Amino acid sequence: LGIAPLLVKAIFEQIVALNKTTGLTILLVEQNANMALSIADYGYVMETGEIILEGEAKSLAKNEEVRKAYLGE
Repeated sequence: LGIAPLLVKAIFEQIVALNKTTGLTILLVEQNANMALSIADYGYVMETGEIILEGEAKSLAKNEEVRKAYLGE
């Protein structure tokens, strides 16, 4: 919250690079669903502390319910 957009971009780039170069699995908890799903392989959607949806990130990004509630569409 409140991190400059350029810094957010740099952080995401480092997460992607770390994953690609080491194969390390990374757990990312992020409110920016668009950005998180764009770099994730798999995702979970939580609401009031409970997982309500899960699946491949590409599928979640295309899910109409997710798009309306979390992606601003």
